[in-house]
Amino acid sequence: MPGFVDLHIHSRFSSDGDFAPAELIAMAREAGFAAISISDHDTTAAYPEAVEAAVGTGVEIVPSMEVTTLFEGREFHLLLPYLDWTSPVIARIAERVSAGRLIEARERVARLGELGLDLSWEDVEAASPGAPPLGVAIAQILLDKPSSKNVPALRKYFEGPARTWAPYHFYRDYFMDGRPASVVKRHMPLLEVLDAAPGSGAVPVLAHPGAYFENATRGDLAALKDKGLAGLEVYTSYHTPELTAFYRGLAAELDLVPTAGSDFHGRIKPHVRFGDIRDGGPEILEQLRVRRRQA
Repeated sequence: MPGFVDLHIHSRFSSDGDFAPAELIAMAREAGFAAISISDHDTTAAYPEAVEAAVGTGVEIVPSMEVTTLFEGREFHLLLPYLDWTSPVIARIAERVSAGRLIEARERVARLGELGLDLSWEDVEAASPGAPPLGVAIAQILLDKPSSKNVPALRKYFEGPARTWAPYHFYRDYFMDGRPASVVKRHMPLLEVLDAAPGSGAVPVLAHPGAYFENATRGDLAALKDKGLAGLEVYTSYHTPELTAFYRGLAAELDLVPTAGSDFHGRIKPHVRFGDIRDGGPEILEQLRVRRRQA
């Protein structure tokens, strides 16, 4: 099977994605991809629509989800390729994580209001139907309001170097631990997800280990491998060439399947274009299927 593989793409069913599953599949076909995963944040709502839309296109759909978790006090994102989206296990994980995200989202909006920023929960609900919005999505909703351009404290996100990655700069400035609008994280513990996920057929893969909020170490990965981690997203838009080489080496050392995922969303990540990551091929799928059979 020729073509590329991208196991980390978001659809409009994510709180921060733009495109329908059928649109993403058409884009994958046009870009020469053999297989993709729609790995939305804490939801499998894109399925079975995605599978049905892929019929006859030549693009294989690997069902997945990106779960927001906590490990050692840090936020880690776990991909679950090859999950059964009808599984009660996945339903329980999604329900639990989404409930925590909803509380966090409401608290973040309230904190922004206390800081004098013009954003109501009604604004957020109207702009993010479906899954509760993550912090970056809340930032984008605030920055999309016409009135925000006239707020001196927000001017930096419309001008200068912060403009391109504005919602991410806002997240770091306001929502990171210790920042003015930070809230208690209520994510599901990563070890609990690793323990439960194989019951759905999923093969756990750690997303973007070099992301600024994860910074996964060798010790982290070794501990997670012992608890069921099977793969590591080595090729990703979050990694510099140096980080890619570092995590490729750790994946080989720890016997983790090195995977590829762009983390494409759309407008919220203008620096990530569809098809940017072309380091993964069908061999990734075969290695993950082997780990699934072993599990």
